[in-house]
Amino acid sequence: MGRATDTDVAVVGAGVLGCLIARRILDSAPRTRVTVLDRDLIASGATRRSAGLHFPRGASARVRAMASESQRYYAALKAERPGLPIHAVGMTVVARESARDELAEVYLPEARLRRVEAVPGGIARVPDGHAAWDGDGCQYADVAALTQALAVELRPRADFREATPVTGVEPGADEVRLTLGTGDILTARQVVLAPGPWLDEPAWADLVRPLGARVKKIVALHIERTPRPDDRVVVFHDQDAFLLPLHHRGHWLFSYTCQEWDVTPETAGPGLSPAHRAEALELLRRYAPALAGDRVSGRVFCDAYGPDSAPLVQPVTDDGRVVFAGAASGSGYRLAPAVAGDVLAALALPSRAPASLAPSKGH
Repeated sequence: MGRATDTDVAVVGAGVLGCLIARRILDSAPRTRVTVLDRDLIASGATRRSAGLHFPRGASARVRAMASESQRYYAALKAERPGLPIHAVGMTVVARESARDELAEVYLPEARLRRVEAVPGGIARVPDGHAAWDGDGCQYADVAALTQALAVELRPRADFREATPVTGVEPGADEVRLTLGTGDILTARQVVLAPGPWLDEPAWADLVRPLGARVKKIVALHIERTPRPDDRVVVFHDQDAFLLPLHHRGHWLFSYTCQEWDVTPETAGPGLSPAHRAEALELLRRYAPALAGDRVSGRVFCDAYGPDSAPLVQPVTDDGRVVFAGAASGSGYRLAPAVAGDVLAALALPSRAPASLAPSKGH
């Protein structure tokens, strides 16, 4: 046998995905030694800027299955800990009249889409040739606060190292050697890379590059109008955009698809440029003109996208000791529990049956 390692599994990245990976590992195999490392504080980066919207849909069968699994996991988590910042919210989908069959395919059965005459509350309009459908199963979270809460629960069972960048990943015969920015060396039996949009870090860029993931800018407007308690998410299906009432922050968020690719966290923001603001406002005027005149600011960052817009969970070394997890294509929060479940399988760690998705009690 080789010499003892410092930890069984090192998770690189302490965003919502990294913390859920650690949680699912420890709920399935409580004796596992888990170390979670981050270049910054827990829940920084993309997690801090996430809109936190979960809606029950997926463009492929795999993503729909992941969305369904994640929806069950979050429901069980909220039932176990009602105080967590996960909030149910109504949903209305606006799409072309001819998109009815498409919607039935991409949305989960539990969405129970039903035709309505208008968007409730009148916050958005239904353009000519379009229709509206109400749906169920939608929720949003304060993702940074949720991740911090998960970390608080995990700290007695896991070793967290914040402001500790990983500067080298060196796979060996019996262990993976991580060089840390603090000058320390950490040895692990297995490593999970969950770096969010930091794909080009020298420590793992060569390992990750063959996966074909790319980084895209994410832009959302903050609309300074206080949502009413019964306001709903409005999803603009054809535009891949949505209006989200952020009740916990006291304003609306409008997310649209920015097509600026191959950026880095250093070049992506955080500033909202005049071009991005104008692009988002043009779309907002088409669907919700009443909001386009309000004071707007925004949030800007970036996220990693897989080649087929589905999350990647894949070994990046021949021996499988180093696994990449991420590139969720803007759905990191929405699909994180299912991605974490796939990591369990990739690490050959035990995984509970779907009926036991709720966290074990007594933590």
